[in-house]
Amino acid sequence: MTTPVHSATAPAPIGPYSQAIDLGSLVYCSGQTGVNPATGEIEVDGVIAETEQTFANIVAVLEAAGLGLANIIKTTVYLANMDDFTAMNEVYARHFSQPYPARSTVEVAALPKGALVEIEVLASR
Repeated sequence: MTTPVHSATAPAPIGPYSQAIDLGSLVYCSGQTGVNPATGEIEVDGVIAETEQTFANIVAVLEAAGLGLANIIKTTVYLANMDDFTAMNEVYARHFSQPYPARSTVEVAALPKGALVEIEVLASR
Protein backbone atom coordinates (compact mmCIF):
# COMPACT_ATOMS: atom_id res chain seq x y z
CA MET A 1 0.00 0.00 0.00
CA THR A 2 1.38 3.38 -0.96
CA THR A 3 0.72 6.49 1.09
CA PRO A 4 1.54 9.97 -0.16
CA VAL A 5 3.59 12.13 2.20
CA HIS A 6 2.92 15.86 2.40
CA SER A 7 4.71 18.51 4.41
CA ALA A 8 3.36 22.07 4.56
CA THR A 9 6.89 23.18 5.49
CA ALA A 10 8.43 21.91 2.25
CA PRO A 11 7.83 23.34 -1.22
CA ALA A 12 4.57 22.29 -2.82
CA PRO A 13 4.98 20.10 -5.91
CA ILE A 14 5.06 22.07 -9.15
CA GLY A 15 3.56 19.19 -11.11
CA PRO A 16 1.52 16.01 -10.79
CA TYR A 17 3.68 14.24 -8.19
CA SER A 18 3.89 13.69 -4.44
CA GLN A 19 6.60 15.08 -2.18
CA ALA A 20 7.19 11.46 -1.17
CA ILE A 21 5.57 8.04 -1.24
CA ASP A 22 5.63 5.90 1.90
CA LEU A 23 5.67 2.15 1.30
CA GLY A 24 5.98 1.27 4.99
CA SER A 25 9.59 0.11 5.09
CA LEU A 26 10.79 2.56 2.43
CA VAL A 27 10.03 6.20 1.69
CA TYR A 28 10.79 7.48 -1.80
CA CYS A 29 11.24 11.26 -1.77
CA SER A 30 10.90 13.37 -4.88
CA GLY A 31 13.79 15.66 -5.70
CA GLN A 32 14.09 18.83 -3.65
CA THR A 33 15.77 22.06 -4.68
CA GLY A 34 16.62 25.28 -2.88
CA VAL A 35 13.07 26.62 -3.20
CA ASN A 36 11.74 28.63 -0.27
CA PRO A 37 8.55 26.79 0.79
CA ALA A 38 6.79 30.05 1.70
CA THR A 39 7.27 31.72 -1.68
CA GLY A 40 7.83 28.86 -4.12
CA GLU A 41 10.94 30.60 -5.43
CA ILE A 42 14.69 30.17 -5.11
CA GLU A 43 15.71 33.14 -2.99
CA VAL A 44 19.27 32.19 -2.09
CA ASP A 45 22.37 32.78 -4.16
CA GLY A 46 24.88 30.11 -5.06
CA VAL A 47 25.17 26.35 -4.80
CA ILE A 48 26.17 26.38 -1.11
CA ALA A 49 23.04 28.26 -0.01
CA GLU A 50 20.86 26.26 -2.40
CA THR A 51 22.22 22.98 -1.05
CA GLU A 52 21.50 24.09 2.53
CA GLN A 53 17.91 25.01 1.62
CA THR A 54 17.58 21.74 -0.28
CA PHE A 55 18.51 19.83 2.87
CA ALA A 56 16.01 21.85 4.92
CA ASN A 57 13.33 20.85 2.42
CA ILE A 58 14.38 17.19 2.51
CA VAL A 59 14.23 17.21 6.32
CA ALA A 60 10.72 18.68 6.22
CA VAL A 61 9.46 15.91 3.93
CA LEU A 62 11.19 13.17 5.92
CA GLU A 63 9.79 14.53 9.19
CA ALA A 64 6.29 14.37 7.71
CA ALA A 65 6.95 10.65 7.23
CA GLY A 66 8.31 10.29 10.77
CA LEU A 67 11.92 9.98 9.61
CA GLY A 68 15.14 11.99 9.54
CA LEU A 69 18.42 12.25 7.66
CA ALA A 70 19.79 9.20 9.50
CA ASN A 71 17.16 7.08 7.70
CA ILE A 72 18.46 7.95 4.23
CA ILE A 73 20.04 5.00 2.45
CA LYS A 74 20.47 6.41 -1.10
CA THR A 75 20.67 9.86 -2.65
CA THR A 76 20.83 11.12 -6.19
CA VAL A 77 22.32 14.58 -6.63
CA TYR A 78 21.66 16.53 -9.82
CA LEU A 79 23.95 19.48 -10.54
CA ALA A 80 23.44 22.06 -13.26
CA ASN A 81 27.23 22.41 -13.37
CA MET A 82 29.70 19.76 -12.22
CA ASP A 83 32.08 22.59 -11.32
CA ASP A 84 29.82 23.03 -8.24
CA PHE A 85 30.56 19.48 -7.03
CA THR A 86 33.12 20.44 -4.36
CA ALA A 87 30.97 23.19 -2.85
CA MET A 88 27.85 20.99 -2.85
CA ASN A 89 29.84 18.12 -1.38
CA GLU A 90 31.07 20.25 1.54
CA VAL A 91 27.48 21.04 2.52
CA TYR A 92 26.38 17.46 1.86
CA ALA A 93 29.10 16.09 4.16
CA ARG A 94 27.88 18.26 7.05
CA HIS A 95 24.47 16.59 6.95
CA PHE A 96 25.59 12.95 7.10
CA SER A 97 27.83 10.74 9.18
CA GLN A 98 29.11 7.23 8.62
CA PRO A 99 27.84 4.99 7.30
CA TYR A 100 27.10 7.46 4.51
CA PRO A 101 24.18 6.80 2.17
CA ALA A 102 24.93 5.40 -1.25
CA ARG A 103 24.99 8.24 -3.79
CA SER A 104 25.01 9.09 -7.45
CA THR A 105 25.88 12.58 -8.68
CA VAL A 106 25.19 13.67 -12.23
CA GLU A 107 25.35 16.87 -14.22
CA VAL A 108 22.14 17.79 -16.03
CA ALA A 109 21.34 20.35 -18.72
CA ALA A 110 18.84 22.23 -16.54
CA LEU A 111 16.81 21.96 -13.34
CA PRO A 112 13.35 23.33 -12.47
CA LYS A 113 13.20 27.07 -11.67
CA GLY A 114 16.85 27.48 -12.68
CA ALA A 115 18.08 25.55 -9.64
CA LEU A 116 21.76 24.72 -9.36
CA VAL A 117 21.20 21.54 -7.33
CA GLU A 118 18.42 18.99 -6.80
CA ILE A 119 18.61 16.04 -4.43
CA GLU A 120 16.27 13.06 -4.23
CA VAL A 121 16.46 10.52 -1.44
CA LEU A 122 15.37 7.03 -0.51
CA ALA A 123 14.86 6.43 3.21
CA SER A 124 14.34 3.25 5.21
CA ARG A 125 12.54 2.50 8.47
